Amino acid sequence: MEELDGEPTVTLIPGMNSKKKQMCFDWGPGEMLVCETSFNKKEKSETAPNCPFIYIIRKDVDVYSQILRKLFNESHGIFVGLQRIEEELTGKSRKAQLVRVSKNYRSVIRACMEEMHQFAIAAKDPASGHQFSSQVSILSAMELIWNLCEILFIEVAPAGPLLLHLLDWVRLHVCEVDSLSADVLGSENPSKHESFWNLVTVLVLQGRLDEARQMLSKEADASPTSAGMCRILGDLMRTMPILSPGNTQTLTELELKWQHWREECERHLQDGTFASSPRLESLCKIMLGDEAALLEQKELLSNWYHFLVTRLLYSHPTVKPIDLHFYAQSSLDMFLGGESSPEPLDNILMAAFEFDIHQVIKECSIALSNWWFVAHLTDLLDHCRLLQAHNLYFGSNMREFLLLEYASGLFAHHSLWQLGVDYFDYCPELGRVSLELHIERIPLNTEQKALKVLRICEQRQMTEQVRSICKILAMKAVRNNRLGSALSWSIRAKDAAFATLVSDRFLRDYCEQGCFSDLDLIDNLGPAMMLSDRLTFLGKYREFHRLYGEKRFGDAASLLLSLMTSQIAPRSFWMTLLTDALPLLEQKQVIFSAEQTYELMRCLEDLTSGKPERAEPDAQRLQDEDIETTKVEMLRLALARNLARAIIREGSLEGS
Repeated sequence: MEELDGEPTVTLIPGMNSKKKQMCFDWGPGEMLVCETSFNKKEKSETAPNCPFIYIIRKDVDVYSQILRKLFNESHGIFVGLQRIEEELTGKSRKAQLVRVSKNYRSVIRACMEEMHQFAIAAKDPASGHQFSSQVSILSAMELIWNLCEILFIEVAPAGPLLLHLLDWVRLHVCEVDSLSADVLGSENPSKHESFWNLVTVLVLQGRLDEARQMLSKEADASPTSAGMCRILGDLMRTMPILSPGNTQTLTELELKWQHWREECERHLQDGTFASSPRLESLCKIMLGDEAALLEQKELLSNWYHFLVTRLLYSHPTVKPIDLHFYAQSSLDMFLGGESSPEPLDNILMAAFEFDIHQVIKECSIALSNWWFVAHLTDLLDHCRLLQAHNLYFGSNMREFLLLEYASGLFAHHSLWQLGVDYFDYCPELGRVSLELHIERIPLNTEQKALKVLRICEQRQMTEQVRSICKILAMKAVRNNRLGSALSWSIRAKDAAFATLVSDRFLRDYCEQGCFSDLDLIDNLGPAMMLSDRLTFLGKYREFHRLYGEKRFGDAASLLLSLMTSQIAPRSFWMTLLTDALPLLEQKQVIFSAEQTYELMRCLEDLTSGKPERAEPDAQRLQDEDIETTKVEMLRLALARNLARAIIREGSLEGS
């Protein structure tokens, strides 16, 4: 098992004193509940807690940022698109597509960074402004790291084009020069502006030599004494050999031309061409890659990786990727000069220059506040087939582990959990199990949300989760006395016991009110009525009422008798069924045959003879018993009369 690089950060909870009080906590999927207990470890006595609050400590607070939610939403589409086109990618088209995906991710980061910057400017209180500014710095660092990884691991730029990519990288992320240029050029006399030479120097440091020449031409126009020197230095800038993207010259040819150009620069310096102008002489030394001259411009370089790229541009323009880390380490050491230690960002960039992908991911995981960056970068690098051989000690590979962590954080949010589902889907080993565990914890606050969760589970054949959700919704519907909805959910859950419970409620309500609610649902149960005996009875009993309403008395009588003789009807409902038979028994036409009437008589006797005697009946019970006795007498009379009529009718038919 890998050791931790350092102690985890301590989170202080206001009002709590863990030294004097014992803490109680409970873990959740994305957060933890913490509170003080009243238990005293030393005295074993009950004392009132000093802090009566329960605190929620969240693991991924970034999911609650409105702006970062846009980052999560937009990057989700890029992620899903990458997984879907993976099988179609081959050869050169594969590399180009992966680079395009990487740039899409960076554009999302930059858009969020610019929006966050606007919020920081518009913030009314210093605390909010500081928070937004801090987030801008984090997003800027994320794009800086991602861009470098894109150049080194995805573009895999060879010697020559590598330096061009690194120059673009520095120009993109050290962008103060543009505002400086606008200030200088916007003045009445640019060459006399206090920041004129700073601007020229920064342009040279970034390899923007055409712009630097234009600025020198302004100096030449304004100062005739230095016009010759400006023209010579401008010519050196113009003739500096650079491998352009469309150029077909080889690296050897470039190195020869660059060597001749360098010798010319050295000759001018040794001849004292710029001796009368220290600023122009300093620029010539920078173009020769003089490390001392470069380090004099620390303030303008602002960071060691800018120093590195400038140093490579003017000293090693054909640097090979394999040699990058040597120059990177020496540049870092020279730039810091032992005055300060490297920051986490420096360590991450250094790991990238060393082509240590796993160290980059590890350092980013420690330094950044959420899993978004490492999860998406690792996924992209995995599609570049750079992480195939790296499995973690607990079974899952690095890509899957980070995606699972990121998706788990999304599930802590009330709406972003829907994005997390897709991330779990693309984790082949543990994604399904993790999704099942997390989806069970989603609070089903509304039926609309429940239907979303249910649809997700059904699409993935998550049978147990579907059943569980349907049971929860059925229970809520019963509590709200929405029996039709409850029955529908219990059928969908295929829960026979709950369907029986709801069916009993329907029958009880019928007994109390004399009519059924939700007739459309009961009329269209179809094969679902076979889920439980009670549900079957409910459906068939409703069918009896429908047949009776259509005056199909013979069919209704046969169905009623079959419900009783098949024992499908609950015994407590027999009296209701027999009472329903009364109108059929009193019809002018004989509906029940003699045999059917005997069956009804047997059912009535079984019902009346099986009742236990009750002690000390109260007034209400006595009244109920009188009503029931009257019903029994009426039934016996009706059955006897119907039997006589049926025997006469059947005898007459036989005689004829």
